[in-house]
Amino acid sequence: MALWMEAGAEPKTEKELADLDAIAALKQSTALQLKEKGNEYVKMGKKHYSDAIDCYTRAINQNALSDAEQSILYSNRTHVNLLLGNYRRALQDAEGATKLNPSNVKALYRAAKASFSLNLLAEAKGHCEKGLQHSSSNEELKKLAKQIDIQKSEKERRDAEVSKEVSSAKALVSAFETRGLKIGKPMYQELTGLKKPTLDKNNILHWPVLLLYPEVMSSDFIEEFCCPPLPWDKENAYARDAIELYYEAYAGVCLSKRDILLYLLEGTAASHVEDFGNEESGSAQSSNKGSIPQADAARWVKINEKRALYDVLKEPSCVVPGIPVFWVVSRNSSFYKDFKSGNWSPPELA
Repeated sequence: MALWMEAGAEPKTEKELADLDAIAALKQSTALQLKEKGNEYVKMGKKHYSDAIDCYTRAINQNALSDAEQSILYSNRTHVNLLLGNYRRALQDAEGATKLNPSNVKALYRAAKASFSLNLLAEAKGHCEKGLQHSSSNEELKKLAKQIDIQKSEKERRDAEVSKEVSSAKALVSAFETRGLKIGKPMYQELTGLKKPTLDKNNILHWPVLLLYPEVMSSDFIEEFCCPPLPWDKENAYARDAIELYYEAYAGVCLSKRDILLYLLEGTAASHVEDFGNEESGSAQSSNKGSIPQADAARWVKINEKRALYDVLKEPSCVVPGIPVFWVVSRNSSFYKDFKSGNWSPPELA
């Protein structure tokens, strides 16, 4: 009997030929019945989608139908997986269907839909274009193609914005390195928000500056230079000729290039980016390694106000905590002696 024939063996008798024809017809009939049963399960609703997939799978495994019919089975299984949100499986089946029958428009539409759901926009667009080549008036394909174009344009806009932000951040890191500046962990962001330094087209650094008044624990944040009277200075101790400016020496550990980039990109369209290429993948960079403070090093370094900001920031003991932070004290205040003697320390940050 044909059932006991070895795989690949040719039938030798008319009976064996007849048996093979009967088996093929039976498998073909079974496949068609399973296909129809699968279609019925789909119509019965979500609770029966798994039954529909099982029927289509069993029909496919019969290997008894033409390529065009097999393509329909794959496409039908694609449809159910799309309904279930199994987009990766749906795409695999849809592509299998189009290999068997490149003109299967439903399969091409479903391949485009699955690709679109997986955010594979180029692939989705390609499947749509192939479908429209076979059915130029297909409204579903036209509508999906428009959605893909809109999403593609939006993605390109976002990618361009991210690329611009990353390039700007890298340019800033390069400017820090060129100038020999050391950047530490940002501090006092509750007072400054996400304000960061910027680099203009002439390669000039622009810094926001935070001024802290330790005596009264008040602050000024300078975006534009302006010197209004201080409402809390009732005794006028903080007159212009009495104030002194200090920075805190070795205020924190220097950040690596990667951590500086992450800080600069915080709050931008590129805040999710973590891979900056091989050149940014190392640990702390040599240009950002601060000097190790000596045990007897002064904590507070007085600033000569006639010096340029850049000259102050490149001091070996100056680690910029995100943006420059300067402490303002008055020689006319009783607090001045405590500050200068080192008996006062800023509050611990959370």
